[in-house]
Amino acid sequence: MDQLTFERNNRKRIQEVENTFGPSGTPLSRSSRVLMGEGILMKQGRKKWERKAFFLFNDVLVYGSIIMNDRWYKNQKIIPLEDLKLEDMEDGVRFKHQWLISTPFKSFIVAAQSYEEKQAWMKHISDCQSSLVQDGSCKPSAVFAVSWIPEDAAEVCMRCFRKFTAIVRRHHCRKCGILVCNQCSKQRAVIHHIHPTKQLRICKLCHGINKEENKSRLRGDSAGNCSLEDQEWDS
Repeated sequence: MDQLTFERNNRKRIQEVENTFGPSGTPLSRSSRVLMGEGILMKQGRKKWERKAFFLFNDVLVYGSIIMNDRWYKNQKIIPLEDLKLEDMEDGVRFKHQWLISTPFKSFIVAAQSYEEKQAWMKHISDCQSSLVQDGSCKPSAVFAVSWIPEDAAEVCMRCFRKFTAIVRRHHCRKCGILVCNQCSKQRAVIHHIHPTKQLRICKLCHGINKEENKSRLRGDSAGNCSLEDQEWDS
């Protein structure tokens, strides 16, 4: 296949993916973007596993909820490959061929239908990431969000051990990802790699750790040490 034919077919395929997300989706067409592959994977959500459509491009990973196979998707999510880390996982009780996808904002588990499909996805994503790093197109992220423990994985609060009921509801600590009751997660904190300004729910243990870290940082500043922001600005 000559280059012009490849580029024409690639633009057509990307436009087709764009169309399946409808007007609510973000435009995906770019001059240097190439659609590398696509497929259906199981994604573990907060409450249950769901089938999701995934599209791998040479610079981003896109996925969405399936309304109609090969025709219509919604809830489009776009992850730059520099913000993505893969971690192999053992087979689970419900699903085999799993791996963890971590990003600074959200981390989640996906599962393929076969071991070969899993290996192909992980290899193609890693190859695309390597190409971006080698040509200097991106700088890999260093901080990633934890993956949340599924809601059906615990019957009691993982801090105080109160039993979850219709009144004692499950909540997730945004910093460590465990399941806790409201009493054990009343505190809020900014977790900069998830959201730069929003106060997010954290458990009482993470709140205590945050307080100690802030005290240590203040002691360092009072001793005449400049902050990280000052160091970066002076450089």
